[in-house]
Amino acid sequence: MNALITAPELAAETAGPRPPVLLDIRWQLSTAKAGGAPAFDGRAAYASGHLPGAVFVDLDAELAGPPGSGGRHPLPDVAEFGRVMRRAGVSADTPVVVYDGGQGWAAARAWWLLRWTGHSDVRVLDGGLAAWTGELSTEVPEPAEGDFRPEPGAMKLLDADAAAELARTGVLLDARAGERYRGEVEPIDRVGGHIPGALSAPTNENAGPDGRLLPADELAARFKALGAADAEVGVYCGSGVSGAHEVLALAVAGIPAALYAGSWSEWTSNDARPVATGPTPG
Repeated sequence: MNALITAPELAAETAGPRPPVLLDIRWQLSTAKAGGAPAFDGRAAYASGHLPGAVFVDLDAELAGPPGSGGRHPLPDVAEFGRVMRRAGVSADTPVVVYDGGQGWAAARAWWLLRWTGHSDVRVLDGGLAAWTGELSTEVPEPAEGDFRPEPGAMKLLDADAAAELARTGVLLDARAGERYRGEVEPIDRVGGHIPGALSAPTNENAGPDGRLLPADELAARFKALGAADAEVGVYCGSGVSGAHEVLALAVAGIPAALYAGSWSEWTSNDARPVATGPTPG
């Protein structure tokens, strides 16, 4: 199944006999150091207008566990994630479309979590809300309870040790901005740099200015140049959010990839783990 859906395709499906469950995951990364207050209120944005029938899901509170040694956005408790999805109307046999404000990172986090826990029919609205030309609604829906029961393991997941091993034996992609990979700046986490052996592959280079992912052949060419076409591939970022978007881009390119969900924020929580800096993998 295609991991993406265009706005015109979604408009047709929502008017059809089997409309998808819509999840609004609007969120923005706070660049404040640990514990800083977010500058963006996704719930307020949802209240001001959303796709008709969409249910708001809070990334920080419902798609992640409490921050700590497992990173800034560790995976949520699986049982609680299932309850959140069922409250939103998600069932095992209903299609789901997730969207955010347009960047795609938050929507990809929801896409990855649902795919990882066994839902087979999940797509991201390419370009997010900004691509939607239809009417918006301020009505908060009350969907019927869904029956989705998460069963983790359908997507590959890495821990810190597995990520370090993959950096030596396969291809581990660092999805953060290049200057953070090189260690020139670190606006969020404790230390700048990257996991030794990882390759720099910034997520923002997978999409155009409108937030839509590049065509599949262009993505495939990009990842092939990084050696990802013929190797086992893993991805990490700062906290497992933009990394999910890179996994999505790899899926569109036809390349399966594992996610190191704890990512750099977990890696650097342990001073015993090595850190490389500069433009080369190290």
